[in-house]
Amino acid sequence: MPNDLQLRSTDDALVLVTGATGHLGGHSVARLLDEGYRVRVTVREPGQGDEVLDRVRQSGANPDGRVDVRTAALSADEGWAEAVAGARYVLHHASPFPFTPPIDDDEVIRPARDGALRVVRAAREAGVRRVVLTSSYAAVGYTVRPDGRYSEADWTNVDDDIPAYHRSKTLAERAAWDYVRNNGGVELSVVNPTGIFGPLLGTRVSATIGLVQAFLQGATPVVPRMHFGVVDVRDVVDLHLRAMLHPDAAGERFIGVSGQSISFLDMAKMLARHLPSLADRVPARELTDEEVREGAKTEPALREAAVLGGQVPVISNDKARTVLGWRPRPVQTTITDTADSLIKLGVVSA
Repeated sequence: MPNDLQLRSTDDALVLVTGATGHLGGHSVARLLDEGYRVRVTVREPGQGDEVLDRVRQSGANPDGRVDVRTAALSADEGWAEAVAGARYVLHHASPFPFTPPIDDDEVIRPARDGALRVVRAAREAGVRRVVLTSSYAAVGYTVRPDGRYSEADWTNVDDDIPAYHRSKTLAERAAWDYVRNNGGVELSVVNPTGIFGPLLGTRVSATIGLVQAFLQGATPVVPRMHFGVVDVRDVVDLHLRAMLHPDAAGERFIGVSGQSISFLDMAKMLARHLPSLADRVPARELTDEEVREGAKTEPALREAAVLGGQVPVISNDKARTVLGWRPRPVQTTITDTADSLIKLGVVSA
């Protein structure tokens, strides 16, 4: 199939989006509406549908009666049969992403894994054509490879000393693949994004974008020496739509990364160049490796940096480009657009 894949709906197809109150979910709903789809969303609590609609309007999209809201939680069976009924596709974004490490890892792992199984099972029973599961690079590249090169063939080892979130994403993705392999009846495609940045649709700040917010507010004067992949939320949505529609995406996983990995200090320098009046707020120094190792003993936030050991990962997006025709934005555009939206929405004062 040519790379100019037709993403627009020609027959008013219905797509279920879970996790619609999140950063990625809001952008997904807006893009689907723009592309002519009808959208059903799930929320955890009644009344959260208004938040979803507000975010969609922030994007410039018009819900125009084409967004149906249902209540369903990852931790319970109730509501999922009704949520998937009549849907042709499912974009399963919902998954716990704690701002601080949980006391018990199962607080994150169980809803992620069991929720993924609930959604895939309900989709199969309802005759949904394809589920696109939002996994994470956390399920790919947190078992360190000596050569530092990572692709869709790699998996994080859940027996390693890794944070609960990384373990939850790996176990949830593996459970979904196992279910489809053993039961059939529904196609599965998986998207594994790296760190998702990009413009906000409301004032709720995700854990990832909270990094940019903290940098611009002067709350993080020093950062660990750690490199990571970046991807724009708008490009992650585009990747999901391509995985949803492309015939060759069934049974495949796709890493979402814009390009070369950057460090926290690289990101700080991008922000300082873009917003020189705020340059004195952004981090100007990296912790030494020894400081990271010592800090990781008492600071959970430094565990990840200690695990990765300063490696500069080379994360491949070749599969998404060649199979799906995906073309992400440059990293710097994503970071600066994130900063601009934080200021525009009043989350950060200029």
